[in-house]
Amino acid sequence: MKIKEIQDEIVDEFSMFDDWMQRYEYIIELGKSLPLIKEEFKTDDNLIKGCQSKVWLKGEQNEDKIIFTADSDAILTKGIIAILIRTFSNQKASDILDADMSFIDEIGLKEHLSPTRANGLVSMIKNIKMYALAFNTKK
Repeated sequence: MKIKEIQDEIVDEFSMFDDWMQRYEYIIELGKSLPLIKEEFKTDDNLIKGCQSKVWLKGEQNEDKIIFTADSDAILTKGIIAILIRTFSNQKASDILDADMSFIDEIGLKEHLSPTRANGLVSMIKNIKMYALAFNTKK
């Protein structure tokens, strides 16, 4: 499935909820399905800087796609990274770099997060794009 299709699917899912309490609960649920990072990768190198809570992210190249795994010590943050991994894992580096991020605004995520969590979200996206940039140059 292409990135845009996954983003549209996520926007549709979020539109089913009437209020933000339901959306927060859904984000927390999504976090429970997160492909977890192996304990050995929970290192400072894989820790995302700029997040209030601890978030570890690992990207590995598998043929021409990048597979992401992650974990967080906070349930809401775990859900946020789960949304990003669902969107960008198993995609080509060039597609990740070209991806439009407006779906984040469409679901209203950034505006409903505390400033520190919104900064963390930006840092997560930046890290995913940096992995894509690194793997894109290894052709």
